[in-house]
Formats: sequence, structure tokens, C-alpha cells
Amino acid sequence: MDRTVTAARPVRDRIARRAAVLSLLTLDSAAWCGGFLTAAWTRYEFDLTAAQVGRVLVGALACAALHTAVFVLRSRVHGRHAVGSAGELREVAGSAAVVTLAALVVLLPMPQRPVPASTPVVGTAVALVLMATARATWRWRRERHRRPVPTAERTLVYGVDAASERLVRALLGDPTSRYLPVGLLDDNPDNRRLRVEGVRVLGGRDRIDEALRRTQARTVIFSMSGSDAELMRDVRGRTLQAGATFKVLPPVRELLDRPVTVTDVRDVQITDLLGRAQRVAELAMERNKLAGRRVLVTGAGGSIGSELCRQIARCEPGELMMLDRDESALHSLQMSLHGRALLDGPDLILADIRDAEAIARIVADRQPDIVFHAAALKHLTMLQRHPGEAIKTNIWGTLNVLEACGDVTEFVNISTDKAANPISVLGYSKRITERLTAHHAAQHGGAYLSVRFGNVLSSRGSVLTAFQAQLEAGVPITVTHPDVTRYFMTVQEAVHLVLQAATIGRGGEALVLDMGEPVRIADVARRLAADAATPAEIVFTGLRPGEKLHEHLFGADETDSRPLHPLISHVRVPELDPREVRGLDPYADPDELVKRMAALCTSTTAPLTPVPAPR
Repeated sequence: MDRTVTAARPVRDRIARRAAVLSLLTLDSAAWCGGFLTAAWTRYEFDLTAAQVGRVLVGALACAALHTAVFVLRSRVHGRHAVGSAGELREVAGSAAVVTLAALVVLLPMPQRPVPASTPVVGTAVALVLMATARATWRWRRERHRRPVPTAERTLVYGVDAASERLVRALLGDPTSRYLPVGLLDDNPDNRRLRVEGVRVLGGRDRIDEALRRTQARTVIFSMSGSDAELMRDVRGRTLQAGATFKVLPPVRELLDRPVTVTDVRDVQITDLLGRAQRVAELAMERNKLAGRRVLVTGAGGSIGSELCRQIARCEPGELMMLDRDESALHSLQMSLHGRALLDGPDLILADIRDAEAIARIVADRQPDIVFHAAALKHLTMLQRHPGEAIKTNIWGTLNVLEACGDVTEFVNISTDKAANPISVLGYSKRITERLTAHHAAQHGGAYLSVRFGNVLSSRGSVLTAFQAQLEAGVPITVTHPDVTRYFMTVQEAVHLVLQAATIGRGGEALVLDMGEPVRIADVARRLAADAATPAEIVFTGLRPGEKLHEHLFGADETDSRPLHPLISHVRVPELDPREVRGLDPYADPDELVKRMAALCTSTTAPLTPVPAPR
């Protein structure tokens, strides 16, 4: 039964399309006849004989036939447009102009014209109005038929911009949509009483409560690209206070590359309320920098690495090579990129950056043009207890990749804001990698540089992820200190900065994004707790070894210089000879090892001396 219905559906669709074409041809023919009769009738001062009417109708039908032929030919050459769209109306008008010229060419040389020469000109104009009216009515009826069912949730949309217009159009054009827009809200006085797809602006955010009662809407969708977090928080608060549900259309860059759909509407997230999304849009992106080039990403399965791969893939590189030591992470990455994960392509490379020989062979064999080095251990507390692992992965692993990339044109090392005035093993190890990258930039003359991040929201192991896991488990939210602050970035923003670095970065530099104002971690915890389904307690545990109360973006001897982009600072990094780090002993006494790493972070390093092993 299902197979029969499936097979019959294309037949029904073809029949419906042919019926629609025949209906439009009939309407067009009637429009030509009506236009020509109107033109002739007014020409003869409303006094037409039966013979004149016959000649006018013959001329009108001839023009209608020619118009149909020209329109079909133009559609096959240039492609067809949706019925009633602006593109189709342009095609109809262009075809009508051709018909008018042809009619005049035929009529003007005739000594005895069957119809006045003005008839094709005036008649075409009238026919165009009639054809446009018929198509507009056709489209209106079809869109009314496709509107969401009456049981859809009545919804207000806050914001009038390009994204919200696309959203309203998408909601009205999807018969399966959960939401039926019945009003718009916007604080701009110039938009009052404006209509978008027939939906009227009812006022600003101060009238949310009144608009909800007036329209009987139960949901407000926030849709304003580039708006600040304070505005979103205010609109959300007013909406919840009025007893309605609050949703958002995320103002992310991906919405610019595809049509807005109903599925883009989602619940508000803490990333929206922290207000990081607008900075992504302010970072201009030069995609052609990666087009056609061979790109290698280490740590491709991690939070930063996987988003890097997704954004690089959109830039149409010549080859994208994704390296990680975690096969499960590579499996998930391939699934997110291609919707399948057979793990059988040359784009996936299973290797560990600790293996210097393997990394050297891979780079020599694959010959990448650009390397994004995202592989690292990043958990501060864990590395504080095991500094030897930070040396083997973060320092020596980075050095292995750098030494293998002697012929690579560009190398971008992923660093952290903890490398500025470091006091932790993570900060020390990342500062050392910045200095090693600067050394190789001086040795090879390429664009070898580093990029510093703040905390990446929703990455694996981030504070936000930990808070959400604690809420789901029903345990208290743990915060180290009531006054601790951190800089936050979205993963899209972080990766956008990395790709910018490949465009504007210069060898030996560290690039730092303007990350706005630092966020108080306790405030983030309180917002999450307030939105939790059940009451959540916040417990302060105290700062852990190596943690700062407030992070810094720049070291004590660094200055904030922004020569190329108003949101990106360029910091010169002193070089560090790799022989200094090769002498480290990862199995030495941890306290002595941490001291030695701290010494290597200064601009001048002490002579190379071995670190005594523990007894």
C-alpha cells in the first residue's frame, strides 16, 4: 500500500503542475484579450463594432501565443522562477516587451492596419497589470493553503531585520510549523505599524505583555542579529514575567549561508545571554585564503579542532587532513562533517603528536601548506599534579610538529590567555609553545604564530559544561571563588579568530581577540540555577593551585597593539631555543619541574642544566 502511494505521488505532482501551467496560460490569454479590448475600446471612444472586436481578439490571441513561446524559451535558457515572485514578473514583463516590439514591427508598415498601432502598446500595459494581479492572487492563495494549521502556537517575533523577515516567511510557508506568527515587536519607532508578510509590528518591548494578551500568543521568538546580551536578557525577563515562553533565532554566521528554517528556533542558551555572538559577525572572514590549499589540523577531534575542521571544510580547501590520537573523536568528527563515519578516507589520520617520527613522516608524505595545531592537554588542575605530561604533550608534542613543519608556509599554534603572566603548569607550557613557535618563525621565515583564547563556552570540560552536568545530576553547582572572573568566547568565535590568524597574522606573534569584559563565574552559575527546573545550590570551594582570581590577556611586558583589525591585538613573542626544553626531564621532581618551566617563560633563560630526578 505504501509503495503504491509512493509511486503514485510523482504522477499526481506532474498532473498538478500541468494543471497549474494550463491555468496560467488561460489566465494570460484572457489578460491579453482584456488588455487589447480595453485599449481598442478607449481608442474608438467606447464604440466597437463586432468586426473590430473580432480583429482585436485575433491580434490579442496572436500576441498571447507569441508571449507564451518567448516566455518558455527564456525560462529554458535562464531558468524559471516561482509563480508570483519578483523574478517571474520580470520575465513576464521582458517577454511582453518583446511581443510589443514584434507587433509594432508588423503593424506599422501596413497601409490598412487591422487594429490601431496604439493597441499593442496600451494593451500590453493593461495585460501586464492583469497578469501580475492573477499571479499575485495565485501565490496568495497557495501561501494561505501552506500556512501552519490552526493548532500551531500563536507567536510574536521580536526584532525587525533581514533574519526576522526570513523567519516570518519560513514560519508562514511551512504547514507543519509549530509556530504561527501573529505579531512583531520592535523598539524602533520608524517600524511601528510596519507589516512583514502581512504580520504587523505591534510595539516595542514595553508592550510585550499587552501584545501577548491582544494576540493570545504564548511564545516570543527573539530574532535580532548582532543585538547585545542586555537587550536579550531584558526581553526574556519581560516575556517570562508575562507568562509566555521565550525562544531565540541564533544570530550566528551559519544562518547567512543557508535559508532560515523553523528548526533554527531553539531555547535560549547561556551563550546567548553572555552576549558573545555579535563579535563573531564583526570579524571579517577571508575564505579565499584556504581555498585550494592543503590544510592539516592536529587535535582535530577536540572541541576547537572539530569546529576548525567544519569551518575549514566550508572554505573549499584542496585537501583537509584531520589528525588525532582518539579514534572515537575522529569517528564523531567524520559523522558531523559527512553524515557518515566509515573511517576509511585519507582525510583522517590516527597519530599522537608525542611520536616525533610518525609526525615527521606524516608531514613529509602529505605536505600540508597550512597547519593548525590544536592538540594539547588543557585541564589546569590535572596538569598541575602531572607536569611531566604537560611537557610530553604540550611542549615536546608541539616541538615535534614544529620541527616536522620546516617547509610549511603557515603554522598557527593554539594558545590560551593563561599564557599571559602564567602561574600554572598549563600556562607555563602554553607560554613555552608560543616562544618555540616564535623561534621557528625566525629560523624559517614563515608565518609561524600563536593565537590566545579565553575560556571556550560549551567545550568539553568547560566550566559551563560542568555546571550543566551538576544541574542534571541534582548536585550543588561548585564555584571556586565568589569574585573569580574569566574571559569567555563561543567556539565559533574562537575558531573564527584562528582562521583570521592565517590571514593577517605575522611570524613570531601571538594574536589576542578583544574578548570584551570578563564575566563573573558566580553570575553564570546563578543564571543557570535560576533557569533550572528544581532549586540549585551554589557552593564555593576556593581557588585551586595554579588558578588566578582574574585572568590577563597580556603579559607584564606586552602592549595592546591592533594594526590590522580593531578586534585583534598583535603581541611580539620572544624566541626560545628548542634545546632549552629538550633538557627537561618529565619524570623529575614535580615541584622542581614546575620551577624550571616557569624559568623558561621569561624572556631570557638560564644556561641549560639538568633537573635532578627524584630519589
